[in-house]
Amino acid sequence: MHKAFTTGNQTVAIEEIKLLVLDIDGTISGHSNTLSTRVKQAIAAVQARGIHVAIATGRMYRSALRFHQEISSTLPLAAYQGAWIQDPSDQKIHRHLAVSREMAHQLLDYFEQPELRSLLSVHFYINDQLYVRELTTETQLYAERSDITAIPVGDLRQALANEPTKVLALCDDTNVIQDILGDLRRQYTPSELYLTTSVATFFEATNAAVNKGTAVRYLAEELLGLQKHNVMTIGDNFNDVEMLDYAALGVAMGNAPTEVQAIAQWIAPTVEEDGAAVAIEKFLLA
Repeated sequence: MHKAFTTGNQTVAIEEIKLLVLDIDGTISGHSNTLSTRVKQAIAAVQARGIHVAIATGRMYRSALRFHQEISSTLPLAAYQGAWIQDPSDQKIHRHLAVSREMAHQLLDYFEQPELRSLLSVHFYINDQLYVRELTTETQLYAERSDITAIPVGDLRQALANEPTKVLALCDDTNVIQDILGDLRRQYTPSELYLTTSVATFFEATNAAVNKGTAVRYLAEELLGLQKHNVMTIGDNFNDVEMLDYAALGVAMGNAPTEVQAIAQWIAPTVEEDGAAVAIEKFLLA
């Protein structure tokens, strides 16, 4: 095992890593939507050494649960970018930070502008259920991959009796998503909403206090009594930036955008090359 890893002015003592936090899509799961044998074996070997392994994902809790169970994690699962943190063992919800109904209405008004309405599939996630205006092809493909059922309600305002955990707008035109992200970041400050993309075709909005960095901090510091120098994280997209930045050792996947790779301490091979396993083997296993 490497005793230390140096990047820039920072030296990471590898033997002090006690928590490994993994993203799902594009990190431990690729086109197959499953975990490879090599990735599962690397995670099991890490756990055998007494290192905790957790998942932090933009997915719904119910959609991420099978991955959490497959790696036999004993920690709560951080879903919806960390807006929903729940322990499957006792069903305790440790954290749930939602988007206000007022903000949700404002976002819906924005998405339903004439020039955007026909381009977007809008998703409201409420009580770990997915509500949509209608079942578009994009939504159906999303639901199949996520192994969940989308509930069409027509006017999404009908679903807002409860506050949504996350609001997502899906569009195959990545330029549209980037335009929306830029426009809404000009309209809302980081203290009002957390806005990000988890894949190039997804615009996502959550409570301002939510991101994977605060979720990982909660798992490490509040639940395990650890500090950031005890944490390694692996992710592949813009919604992983905060947890890569928080950890002593943040690893970006080879398939990550260059801007995400730029803030990581190490770049792994791609997800299809089992890059997460390669990183685990390099730093945590001998």
